[in-house]
Amino acid sequence: MILAIDVGNSNIVLGCIDGEKLYFTARVATNRSKTSDEYAVIIKSMLELNGMQLSNIEGGIISSVVPAVTVALKGALRLLLGKEPMVVGAGIKTGLNILIDNPGQLGSDLVVDAVAALAEYPRPILIFDLGTATTLSVVDDKGSYLGGMIIPGVTVSLEALSSGTSQLPHISLEDPKRVVGTNTVDCMKSGIIYGNAAMLDGIVDRVEQELGQKATTVATGGLARVIVPYCQRNIICDDNLMLKGLRIIYQKNKDTWRDSKGSRCR
Repeated sequence: MILAIDVGNSNIVLGCIDGEKLYFTARVATNRSKTSDEYAVIIKSMLELNGMQLSNIEGGIISSVVPAVTVALKGALRLLLGKEPMVVGAGIKTGLNILIDNPGQLGSDLVVDAVAALAEYPRPILIFDLGTATTLSVVDDKGSYLGGMIIPGVTVSLEALSSGTSQLPHISLEDPKRVVGTNTVDCMKSGIIYGNAAMLDGIVDRVEQELGQKATTVATGGLARVIVPYCQRNIICDDNLMLKGLRIIYQKNKDTWRDSKGSRCR
């Protein structure tokens, strides 16, 4: 069993996983000012709340888009596990053939999502990750990463709308009553939910046209289950895609990582 951690701009998702089972997941706010000691306390508390024993965890792996938090979490896992955690990035084998202009620019979160999707779903695959940003990754029928899109996220768009106008209120993401709203709040709810759902549908249509074939579409991220139920296309929600991908990458690298760090995995 390993401890897998995904660091996003808004949230950190962590969980214990092995080849058989995902034992638990937890979500905490990303805080760039917390120290390694503070993150160690948080992680230890999450493990204890979910009945996990540190002695049963053989190692840890981190995917992060927030460098300052990566450093703090590496220190936290060293404190808790007594060994250096893997960090998805340069030098880590993923098995993913990346065909974009500069493969080094591809975010670790997109790499991990693609690795997991390739292991679980038929190709070609479109992967939406709905977080602070909404991202699209496109994997072709040969398993190569072709590229994708980066789009303002659902909450980013909503906050920009409220903050940038003088008469529109700040609202929560709640289910709209109908497509056509009859008051300001309902119009905003409908706009943000149905607007993003229609965007996903439209993107799938256009990418499939460009690929010249139908694709499996998968959505993950904290807001996937808010938007996907309103889509007309068949989109699979996989809340644990990132943690599954981290497990796969850990398995690909554990022997060489153990040797390079001079410590034996339990």
